[in-house]
Formats: sequence, C-alpha cells, structure tokens
Amino acid sequence: MPDRPAIIGWSHSKFGKSELPEVEDLIAEVAIKALDDAELSPSDVDAIYVGVFNNGFSRQSFEAALVGVGHPELARIPATRVENACATGSAALFSALDHVQAGRGKVALVIGAEKMTGPGVDVGDILLGAAHRKTEGAAGSFPDIFGQLAQGYGERFGNQREALARIAAKNHLNGVRNPFAHMRKDLGYEFCATESDRNPRVAGPLLRTDCSLVSDGAAALVIANPDVARRARRSVSFRGRKQANEPLPLAGRRDRLFFDGAQAAFLGALEEAHLTLGDLDLIETHDCFTQAELMQYEAFGLAEQGKGAIVLEEGTTQRDGALPVNVSGGLKAKGHPVGATGVSQHVVTAMQLTGEAGEMQLSKADRAVVFNMGGAAVANYASVLERTR
Repeated sequence: MPDRPAIIGWSHSKFGKSELPEVEDLIAEVAIKALDDAELSPSDVDAIYVGVFNNGFSRQSFEAALVGVGHPELARIPATRVENACATGSAALFSALDHVQAGRGKVALVIGAEKMTGPGVDVGDILLGAAHRKTEGAAGSFPDIFGQLAQGYGERFGNQREALARIAAKNHLNGVRNPFAHMRKDLGYEFCATESDRNPRVAGPLLRTDCSLVSDGAAALVIANPDVARRARRSVSFRGRKQANEPLPLAGRRDRLFFDGAQAAFLGALEEAHLTLGDLDLIETHDCFTQAELMQYEAFGLAEQGKGAIVLEEGTTQRDGALPVNVSGGLKAKGHPVGATGVSQHVVTAMQLTGEAGEMQLSKADRAVVFNMGGAAVANYASVLERTR
C-alpha cells in the first residue's frame, strides 16, 4: 500500500453556545493550537483549507482569509474556503489530503468552524439550504425532511420509537465522557422514548432527543506527507477514503429509505483499505438525527434494510459492544456546528487511535471509520484511519 498523508496534530474547541461573537474568533481559537500540537510553525504550512457553511449565519464571508485576520503569521499562506452542506468539514479535509498527496505541498492546515447562534439568525431556513428548496422547501425545515423519512420508514418497517430512543440514549451517555460536548448529560432511555413537555415532538415521529443540537464551535487538523509524518511524535494515516454523491432531491432516488451514497462511500473506503467491518474497532458517524444513524447501520452493512433495530437490541454499537458507534456522543450530544463537524469527527477519532481520548478512550482502538454526510445523505465522505506512529 502506498504511503498516504497523515494527521499529525489537532485542536478542538468546546461545542455549544460560544461567547465568542464571530466565526472569525472560532477559527482563531483553534488554528495555531493545532500547529503547536503538531510541533510545527506557521512557516511549515503550505496550504490552508477552511470549512464553513455560513449560508446566512453571518454577513461576513471570505472565511479563508479570516484565518490571517486572527493570526497574521498565516495571512500569506494560500488559503481556500470549502463548502458542502453538513459535510463541509470533510470536504475541506479531503481537499487538503488531495493537495498533500498530489505533492503540491508537504503540510496543510484544515479548519472547520461555524457560529450558528446569534440574534436574528433563522437557523431552520439557513439549514434548509442544504435541501432541494424547489421540491422540499415546503417541508419547512430539515427536521421535517427527516421526520418524513422516519415516518415513511416506520410505515414500511414498523414503529421505530424504541430504536430511535436507544440511539439517543446511547449517544447522550457517551457524551458525558466528552469534554468538548455541547450536552454532557445522561438523559436515559425512558426520557428519550417518551414524548413530554421537556421532550416534545418536533417532526413526524421525531422527538427533540432525536435531533442534533444547534451549536457553535471549531476544530482543526494538521495534515502531513509521509516524510513529515515520520518525524512527528505521532501520526494517524488515511488507509482508505471515498466520496460518493446521491441526487439532491429525495424524490430522485431509487429508494429514499436507503442511503445508497453512504453505502458507496463507506464500502468504497473499506475496499481501498483492504479491510472489512470485522477489522474495525469503532465508527464515528453523522447522527444529525437518530433516524440517520439507524439508516446508516443498514447502509454500512451492520444490518439488512429495515432491520437496523436489531443492531441496537444486540448492543453491537454500544460503547462496550462489538463495534462502538459515536463514543464521542456524536452530533446528538457533542453538537453539530455545521462546518466544524467533519473535522471534529476526525479529531476525536484520531484521539482514540493514539490513546489520547481521556475518559472517552476505548480499551482497543486500532482502526476506525469516520462517516460525514451533507444534506439527506447527498454528499457522503468516509475515511478509514489507523495509527502509524
């Protein structure tokens, strides 16, 4: 297998409602910290890739140039802003990997950030821009779109309230161990399973506990070529990676209740890595809604279509199960600052593989897959990671 780029440093802000006023401040919070973690200086960086969704969260765009506002020593390094809906962070990362792997540079800095909270911000309408407004705008919001998916799934395969509550409870319990998480509270299965004043219905069968959090936050990664990575104090390599797309309108799919693009990305990354599901120790996946994680189990091959609930009944994806999923708490508990999410997922997974995950640490973590998706599984990114140093 040819030498591949590696992660050699990272940083991660606390997710939640940040007191920092602008995305510019969130970017500045993580940029130099990641380089320090990699024991590199700004002069070592050949390119910067910034993932910010924005789409109306801020009137300030041109986010690639904001890196140099917060840190003037980075202002003259070529910088590019990348956007791909909720997969924006992974899109920026894959761009950096391509840059390094093509030999255009030795080191790239990747930053993902989003400031979602603030006065007058219409979060629902901004996020709806990641759907096909012409055919799905009438739904009103992304929770409504996934509520419709959950409703259709339940009608075809049976009521999934128990399965969705198990996913929510699992991820919130895992989030208690994550110091970066927006919500560090064990909500318990009964609370997640029961509609109440504190856990109201949001859309279709989805309750509040089935929906990821609106969060501010940022994360950063340092990507290095093999020569630089061999000199680093530790490195996590990309054994395989794959991007796959589906049609934007849900109505344009062969089966709207199966994530073909997610399957293609996940299995494609495993194929490139010459691995199978049985070789993995954990998965960090995009649980924007509990329904999404349930359908991803089926796309990834953990269960046949319509039978994802069996994975939960058997405890497979629990922290102590055969294949833990979202030991960080996932988007459900960690939070989902859109542009930061894909980068964050790779940070927490790299921490696991290097034994630096603190209270989150699993007893065995040698290989992992990160899956990040944009829209309703339209833009799909999967990475197979393993520690090489």
